[in-house]
Amino acid sequence: MDDKVLIAKRVALELKDGDLVNLGIGLPTLIPNYLHRDVEVFFQSENGIVGMAPMPGPGMEVESLTDAGGVFVGAIPGAASIDSCVSFGLIRGGHLDVTVLGGLEVDEQGQLANWMVPGKMVPGMGGAMDLVTGAKRVIVAMTHTAKGRSKIVKKCTLPLTSVRRVNLIVTEMAVIEPTEDGLVLLEIAPGVTLEQVIAATGALLIVPDSVREMPVVDETQTMEPAVQ
Repeated sequence: MDDKVLIAKRVALELKDGDLVNLGIGLPTLIPNYLHRDVEVFFQSENGIVGMAPMPGPGMEVESLTDAGGVFVGAIPGAASIDSCVSFGLIRGGHLDVTVLGGLEVDEQGQLANWMVPGKMVPGMGGAMDLVTGAKRVIVAMTHTAKGRSKIVKKCTLPLTSVRRVNLIVTEMAVIEPTEDGLVLLEIAPGVTLEQVIAATGALLIVPDSVREMPVVDETQTMEPAVQ
C-alpha cells in the first residue's frame, strides 16, 4: 500500500460523526476518500468552503470550487460557501474540532514546523499558524522520514508553526502521541518492527509494554465520491 494512502486511511479513523474538520494541502486532502460511510464529517477549507468532498470524477471540475491549495474538489448537498472573515472566524474562534496538517518536523515537545521549506521561496504561512493554535485537536499526517532524514526530531530546526503541542502524529510507520512526558509510541504499522521505528526516529520514544498494530479503514466501507 502506498505510504500516503496508509497514513490517510489511519487518520480517517480519528474523525468522528459531526466533526468540523480542516484539511491542510497535500497528503491530508486524501482523507475524505477513506472516511467510513456511516461517519458524517464536515470538511472545511480556509478559502471558504464548509462541506467539501472528494472530486466526483474526471470531467466534473468546477472552476470556482477548489480547496486552499487550488485543487478541484466536490461538495456535499447543503455545502456552504463563506468568505475569509467567516472562515477564519471558525478557525480562530475555536470552532474546528480537528485540523489535519502535513509536517516538515515535529519535535520531542510535540511542536510542529510545517510552513517553511529550506531553500525555497515562501509566499507566507497561510492558515497553518491559525489552525494549529485554534483547532481543538491537531493531527500531523506526514511521512516518517524525508531523503533519509527523520522528520521526528529532538528539537525543530525550522521555524515553528505554533508553540502549541500537537495531539497526534500519524506516519506510514507509526502512530505517536506527544505528551508532557514526551513522545509515546501508540501503534506500529503492519510489517514494521519496533526496531525499525526507533531507528527511523530522531527523537526519544516512550515505548509502553504493549504497542498495538495500526488499524486502517476498510475501503469496502468507504463512501463513493459525492456528486456536485
